[in-house]
Amino acid sequence: MLQIFDQIILYLQYPFVIYAIVVAVLISLCSALLGVTLVLKQFSFIGDGLSHVAFGAMALAAVFSLTNSMIFILACTILCAVLILQSSQNSSIRGDAAIAMLSVGSLALGYFLMNIFATGPNIAGDVCATLFGSSAILTLSKFDMYLSIALSILVIFCYICLYHKIFAITFDENFAKATGLSVKFYNLALAIIVAIIIVLAMNLVGSLLISALVIFPALCAMRICNSFLNVTIVSCILSIICSLIGIFASIIYSTPVGATIVMVDIVAFIIFYIISYVKVRI
Repeated sequence: MLQIFDQIILYLQYPFVIYAIVVAVLISLCSALLGVTLVLKQFSFIGDGLSHVAFGAMALAAVFSLTNSMIFILACTILCAVLILQSSQNSSIRGDAAIAMLSVGSLALGYFLMNIFATGPNIAGDVCATLFGSSAILTLSKFDMYLSIALSILVIFCYICLYHKIFAITFDENFAKATGLSVKFYNLALAIIVAIIIVLAMNLVGSLLISALVIFPALCAMRICNSFLNVTIVSCILSIICSLIGIFASIIYSTPVGATIVMVDIVAFIIFYIISYVKVRI
């Protein structure tokens, strides 16, 4: 055990590890904040669909050799989030169908482009790293780090300012409309914030594992808390702890960062499920 702590202290001396920890904490916090709302509104599939869109945008950025690809990916993902929300108002194309079309189409487009315009000899490895996460979080450029910090602060600020509005549309949209609240506008703002979180989380866990980062902490917190505020707070704390454990475990044992964090989240969910089960039985 002492040897593990010595390794952790040693790694903390490297600036890139500090950058990764700061970004991971902010991403985990943002994901958990919106995760509670998405789970309660049964919108968890939106995160999954937008993560596929982000994968396709990343492939396009690689084809055009864009230097700051995160800005391009962010713009594409936000645009698709708006299109998904607008399509839900169109009776000819239901919202879930639009998400399926965009997610599958973007995933196929991304893989197609990465094969046609291969930038390296190991295409399968590049695709796998993008989908399931790699060591990208440990190799962030200063620009990516500062952009992640700025976007995370923006998400947290917007959530705090819109907390009561988000609370209202989460539990009863009809009542919110009756009180004069612009439900469509706040749903749009929610979709844009989710798109930002998706892009940020790609560097941490990969595009296919992002939903786990959003869902598991919220589900864990719901097992032991009854109020919306308490669920949100516990979810944020748990998400940060799981991400930190996952990052340090991946560094020490040389395992994939994204998959390790998700495995820690799964273990946490099992523990909280057992706690809630015992609590009910007692």
